[in-house]
Amino acid sequence: MSKVVIVTGASRGIGLAIATSLLKSSHRVVLTARSEDDLAKVKASYPGLVEYVAGDLTEPEVAKKVTDLAVKAFGQLDGVVVNHGVLEPITRIANTNIEDWKRHYDVNVFSGLGLLKEAIPALRKSKGCVVWVSSGAATGFYTAWGAYGSSKAAAHSITGHLAAEEPDITSISISPGRIDTDMQRLIRESADEMNPDQRRTFTEAFEKGEILKPETIADAYARFVVGPDRSLTGKFLRITAPELASFRD
Repeated sequence: MSKVVIVTGASRGIGLAIATSLLKSSHRVVLTARSEDDLAKVKASYPGLVEYVAGDLTEPEVAKKVTDLAVKAFGQLDGVVVNHGVLEPITRIANTNIEDWKRHYDVNVFSGLGLLKEAIPALRKSKGCVVWVSSGAATGFYTAWGAYGSSKAAAHSITGHLAAEEPDITSISISPGRIDTDMQRLIRESADEMNPDQRRTFTEAFEKGEILKPETIADAYARFVVGPDRSLTGKFLRITAPELASFRD
C-alpha cells in the first residue's frame, strides 16, 4: 500500500537518497529543503508522487506548510523522516560563541520539533512513524563537536518522549554511520579544532573507501518509515543493529 512521507533535507545526500528509495517503491513524498531547483527536479522525475515546500524549517510557518501540503495533496500523512541538520560550529567549548550554538539548535533540534508538533495530529490518525536521522555523536564524544553531539542527543531524547506520549506513533532515531556527504567533507577539510587522532580516523576511512554512499543505507530508512517495527519505538539504533536486519538488503 502506498504511504505518504515527509522527508526533510531532501535536496541532496541522505535525504535525497531516502526520498528516491520511497519513490521507487511508489510511495508519495513531500520534500522540503532550501533549494527549490533541486526539489523541482525530483518532482519532474516522479510525476504525481511528489510535492515540495522550498524553505527554511527554522521558520515556524514552513513546518505547517509542509504538513498541510501532505494532507491536502495526498489525503494523509504516514511518516516523517527528520534528516536535515548542520555540523558547524566545530569548535571547543572554551572557544565557542553561544549565539552559534543557538543557531545550531534552531536547525538541529527546534525546527525538527516544530515539524513533529504540526505532524502529530495526522500521524495519530494513520498510526504513523517518525524517524530521526541521528549520529553516533548522540552517545559518543568528539573534541569540538559539542554543539552537534548534544543536539543529536537532544533529538533522541525528543524521540523517546514522543514515544512515551504518543503510543500510536512509532518514534525512533537511527544513526547511519559514516556516509559520503558534505558533512564528512567538512570534517576532513575544516575541522581544525578536532582532536587530530579523531579527525584522522575520518580521513583514513575516506582514503580507504570505507565511507558509504547515501544510497547504501537509504532503503533501510525508507522501509522502516513505511513499515515500522513498533516494538522499537523510543530506541536509538545504528543502521547496522541486528534489530534492523530485516530492513536492510
